[in-house]
Amino acid sequence: MAAVTNGSARTPAKTPGGPNKPLAAALKEAGCSYASLALRVNELGRCQGSETNYDKASVTRWLQGQQPRGNTPELIAAVLGERLGRALTPADLGFPLDRGRPVTGRALMYGENVAETLHTLVELGSTDISRRSLLGSVPFVPGALTNPQRAWLLWLVESRDTPRLASVSGAGPVEQVHAMIRMFDEMDNQYGGGGVRTSIVQYLTTEVIPMLQQRGTPANQRRELFAAAARLAAMAGWSSYDAGEYGLAQRYMTQGLRLCAEGRDHVLGGQILAGLSHLATSLGRPDEGVALARAGVATAKDAGSPLGLMRLHAMSARGHAALGRPRETAEALRAAEKQLEASRGPAQESPWVRFLDHHYLQAESAVCFRDLGLAAQAEQTASESVRAHADRRRRQAISRSVLATAHLQQNRLDEAVATATDALEALSGVHSERSIQALRDFRGRLASRRHEPVVQEFERRSRVVLGAAA
Repeated sequence: MAAVTNGSARTPAKTPGGPNKPLAAALKEAGCSYASLALRVNELGRCQGSETNYDKASVTRWLQGQQPRGNTPELIAAVLGERLGRALTPADLGFPLDRGRPVTGRALMYGENVAETLHTLVELGSTDISRRSLLGSVPFVPGALTNPQRAWLLWLVESRDTPRLASVSGAGPVEQVHAMIRMFDEMDNQYGGGGVRTSIVQYLTTEVIPMLQQRGTPANQRRELFAAAARLAAMAGWSSYDAGEYGLAQRYMTQGLRLCAEGRDHVLGGQILAGLSHLATSLGRPDEGVALARAGVATAKDAGSPLGLMRLHAMSARGHAALGRPRETAEALRAAEKQLEASRGPAQESPWVRFLDHHYLQAESAVCFRDLGLAAQAEQTASESVRAHADRRRRQAISRSVLATAHLQQNRLDEAVATATDALEALSGVHSERSIQALRDFRGRLASRRHEPVVQEFERRSRVVLGAAA
């Protein structure tokens, strides 16, 4: 269980120099009250695994020059950056630089110099694997989503590239990297991202990036290697997401997008934007999720990959559903279905999207229907997803959690709990925070019925996997 920090229980260490003028200026510019800053810091902390209890008195102390504990300066920077629409660092707000963690700031940016991007990824990966200087969680920063999105779209406009499907050489280092990607994909599907992420990061940073730093590689092979490295960075992001490392997921995906520009792969660029969209919507920023999905559609619309576009429209639907917009959700799902019908099959698609099919769209549609309260439709599509993904335990757990919620929304408590119990069993041996969060979402919906014996028994059985109920 996460430690609870009370804003008034400890005396934070003081920063030198007296009153914190940069923080005061940022608060004024953002039009943010002390109470609303404290509330949002607490909310963001809870989303990312830490429990805090700051209040407006805490903010007063920060303004007087006291240094918050742990990763709170990064959370403050994330909140104010969210308000101002630009990325901020703790140093921007008058908090001392944590010289052991500079890469976590740089990795949020889409850099112009690709050599620096490679260095940033190596440093981020090394720090991630060793955990030598990642003290606490690295926060997800919604305000930092704007820079990579804008930089990528500018590259798209200025590059004058003809969109194309990725091609892969039949032999040599590129094919070896693709073979490793296929192996990581299979392990991820079977055991979840938490069980494979370290291997992905290590392979990317110690094997693939050194290939890209070598001189003399033929231009076509180098482009294909960059695309493969971008795919690995995106996989590192997804597996970090699956392990509950949301801030690291954002950073790996951002750097992967930059590598994708070197690989000239529009389909993969769209899929990385789809990943960032999923992350943003799941962490309470569906508005950003919709914007990122739209950027992805603009990226991939002429690249000849209907399946890639199908996923992006599905991500747009998820964002609209989370915002409570049934009309826009229905339009996005219809657009996804249209792209699915237009696909000529996996063999004619980019290798990055061949896993997508109508079962994938069913699963995403079920989540949308659940969020809109359309229980009967959620039940039908989630049931179909459960049947289709019998060999994918993570997807089984997520779809069963959605199905359980659909039963609950129809006041069928016994069925809901039985389905959720099946989801718990599907999680055996799977390291997937996304699956766990889906079940926690269901359990949270049981709060008003905790007096029921069947609910009490489920909470007892789920405690080992999900932790204690709030």
